[in-house]
This record gives sequence, C-alpha cells and structure tokens, in this order.
Amino acid sequence: MSSSITRDPGRTAEAEPRAEAGTEAGAEAAASPRKGWAASWPVRAALAAGSGALLYLSFPPRPLWWLAPVALAVLGGCLHGRRARAGFGLGLLHGLGFLLPLLVWTSEGVGPVPWIALVTLEALLIGFTGLGIALVSRLPAWPLGAAAVWIAGEALRARAPFGGFPWGKLAFGQADGFFLPLAALGGTPLLSFAIVLCGFGLYEALRTARSHPRRATAALAALTVAAPIGAALAARPLVSDAAEDGTAVAAVVQGNVPRAGFDFNAQRRQVLDNHANRTIQLAADVKAGRVPKPDFVVWPENSSDIDPYTQPDAYGVIDNAVKAIGVPVAIGSVLAPETGPLRNTMILWDPVKGPTDTYDKRKIQPFGERIPMRSFVRLFSSDVDRVRRDFGPGKDPGVFDMAGSGVGMVTCFEAAFDDAVRSTVQDGAQVIAVPSNNATFGRSQMTYQQLAMDRVRAVEHSRTVLVPVTSGVSAVIRPDGEIVRQTEMFTADALVAEIPLRSTQTPATRFGPLPEYLLLLVAAGGLGWTVARRISARRAA
Repeated sequence: MSSSITRDPGRTAEAEPRAEAGTEAGAEAAASPRKGWAASWPVRAALAAGSGALLYLSFPPRPLWWLAPVALAVLGGCLHGRRARAGFGLGLLHGLGFLLPLLVWTSEGVGPVPWIALVTLEALLIGFTGLGIALVSRLPAWPLGAAAVWIAGEALRARAPFGGFPWGKLAFGQADGFFLPLAALGGTPLLSFAIVLCGFGLYEALRTARSHPRRATAALAALTVAAPIGAALAARPLVSDAAEDGTAVAAVVQGNVPRAGFDFNAQRRQVLDNHANRTIQLAADVKAGRVPKPDFVVWPENSSDIDPYTQPDAYGVIDNAVKAIGVPVAIGSVLAPETGPLRNTMILWDPVKGPTDTYDKRKIQPFGERIPMRSFVRLFSSDVDRVRRDFGPGKDPGVFDMAGSGVGMVTCFEAAFDDAVRSTVQDGAQVIAVPSNNATFGRSQMTYQQLAMDRVRAVEHSRTVLVPVTSGVSAVIRPDGEIVRQTEMFTADALVAEIPLRSTQTPATRFGPLPEYLLLLVAAGGLGWTVARRISARRAA
C-alpha cells in the first residue's frame, strides 16, 4: 500500500506525526492511519460547526461576549496544521454554524430561500478565510497572521458581492465586552482583530503548554493573549461621555406601524399619521411640563413613505406636527422622482421654513431596496417583485444643522459600514442619528443586533447615537456605549434626553481605514511567506 493512502488528507505533510521520529503519537498514527482519519475528521467538522454556533451565542441580545474568544480558540484548533482544502471546508462549516441562526430574521415574510442563499454565500467567503488561516497556521507566531487573515475575510464580506454585507462582524458582538475601548483606537477592524488574536492565542497557549514547549515558545503564545487585553486597558481613557460643546435636549419618536412584516407599508398613511400624532402628543407633554422641550427631534426611516414634495396632504400632516413641537425635525421619507430610482431620504423640516435640507441614503441594501440580477433571482423567488422600483444611492454625507447641533444621518443598514459612519463624523457631526425601519423583521433578534452596532459606533467615534425606529427598539446611546433611554417593540413612544455634544475625533475617526489596511498587509505577508516556503520546499524536493 502506498504511503499516500495512509496520510490524513486534512493535515499537511509538514504537520504529520512521523513514526520514524520515535514519538508515541507518530507510532500510533503509522499503525492505524485509517482509524485516525475516521476519528479526526468527523470530530473536527463537528467542532468547526459548533464553534460557529458558539460564536452566534456571543452576539446580542445575549450579553455573552466572552464566548467569542472561546469560539475562535475552538476554530483555531480545528484549522491549525490543516491543508488548504480542509481549511476551506472547516471554515465553511463554521460559517454555516454561525450565520444560519444569526441571520434567520432574513426569512421573515419571504420564506427560507433568501435566508439560505445569503447564509450560503457569506459562509463560502468564511470558507476562504478558513483556507487562508490554515495556510498561515504553519508559520511561527501563527495566531498573529491568522487573526489578520480573519480581518481580511471581514473586509471582503463588507465590500463584496453587491456592495457587501458586514453583518456578523465580530466587533458587533462586543458592545458589552471588555475589549470595546479598542473600537475608539482602531475602529471595528482592530476590535475584531483583538478578539480573534485572543482566541487563537488561547488555543496556541494550551497547545504549547500541553507539549512542554521551550520557554520562548510559551512566552510568545501567552503574549498573543496578553497583548489584546493590555491594549484594551490602555485604550480605556479614549472612552468618554463628557460634553465638549455643551449639551442639547434631543427627542426620538417611535410612531409604530399598523402591522409587522413586508406589508406594513401597505398602510403608508397610517404610518405617517402615527408619527405625526406621537409628535403632537410630545408637544402636549412639553406644554404640560411632563418632559423638557427638545432642541430637535428625529423620526425614523420610512416614517413617511409618502413623498411630501409631490403629495400636498402628506406635506400638511408633517408640517402641522413640526409646527406643534416648534423645533427642527428630521423626517424619514421615500422620494419618487418622475424618472430614475427612488430615494430613501431624510428631510430636515423647520417649523417656519418647512423642508430645508435632505440626505439620501448611500448604502442601499441589495435584495431589499434594490434587486441585482432581477430576472435571474426571479427564477428562485417571486418576492423580488415586491421591490417594483429600485432605490438609488446618495453621494455625500448628511449632517443637519439642528438648532445649532450638527446631527449626522446614518440611515439603518449604513450603520454596518465603517466608511458610512466615519465620513459622517469627519464631516462635522457632533451627534449621530441612525433612523431605522425594522418593522419588516417583526420581533426577531435583528433589531437587537443592530442596536449593538450602534453602541459600538458610539464608542468608536465618541458620539451620542440617537436610534429612532418605526416599531422599536428605539434608543438614546451615550458616547461610552451606554443606553440611557430605550423603548419597547411595537409601541408608540417618544424618548427625550439631554445629550453631550462632542467634536473631538478619536484615533479611529482620524486614522480611518489605516488600521484595517495595515492588518491586510500582515495577512498578505503571512500568505506570501507560506507560498514562498512551499515553492522552496518543492524545489528542494
């Protein structure tokens, strides 16, 4: 029997135990190779999928952030020393175990086909990440290179295909976590990197301790765990909720919707009336002294799906509500020009001048607000025709001057994208508003996952984040990530809070994508080193 039949196809020749080395493990592997293959691969596959499920459990609404490094430690054990194709398969299984439960809300109202398709596509990208991690896992100090490869995978998923889908980025599960201050230092890429490095370092420390390593090897493994912890402690002074430019009293309105699901906007006028009436009620509460008068108010995305520029009735309803509260109000609307795509627009509405400024959403959700490859996708689901007319993206950040406060608009899905939030703060936002519409997804975990993103963004850019949502959960988040006001789901409500205004830029805001680019260079260096070693080994052979 040839030696190629007795080799574990998932482990590299370099990592194989060898009988001639005289070790007990090598002798056992040589004596019963088929038994070792059968025992290891089902277990590794189960562990890879289980690590994905464990990672899912670390995400909101559960405050189990500390499970993320544990999940990555398990994944690191699965991938260490594997061949490239095995790394791809194990990474794919990890992605499925993670994303199937995380993104189940995408099936609300449309069935399982879009959910399965999205999860499969994203899991394939995680599979390629696993492939890269397996390759660099043979290098010295491999946790560093492997963590950088993970960031490269997250960067790819945030950009492709169809503009990217960053949902499930590790940083977004750390709103309650110890490592959160790192977001202010290097943004979500550095925060994710710290989690992965800690997880892979934990596995390496356990592995080297078990094999009685040299002192230098053990110290290096311990350092990969200690470094992210030390960096998180060092970054804590960057987190502050102090008022630098005074304070403002802000209000967010949650008008609620007639019903959940994709058909909620079949009663568009009712949605508009709900938000107008809740604003008028807020004005009555102010007049009665029950709440302080706000300096400005923010309505949710799609709070008026009726274009007020073309529908005089809708214009009158909005104008009446804004005049009642007597302060500037940001209105979420859908504008329908005679030609071209629709616009998901926030309108700045002044109680005296009427509409004075607009912001068009720049990150348009594929298969939600626009349908790529419509004729092809229709073969699998007729639900694509629910989006009869695609939305088009805006071009520039939107910062509204609302009673002297710079309020930056980051509409719903945009909160998942680093550049969309960062550019708004760089454009002068003292406060970030994330008007959203989650009614489509019912009472699923989606709204809590998005709220956690908003908390991370608050710390990343040291800004108060206002989150008005049509059906909830609406919230007021201080610059340190703490939620100080929050609504229930599917209720009409209004939140009023005094918030700090801040203009200092964190290192994450100033450096922009630089930390991510540096980590991509580390990943490229590790992969390049691996390829060079392979070429050298083949030439030597």
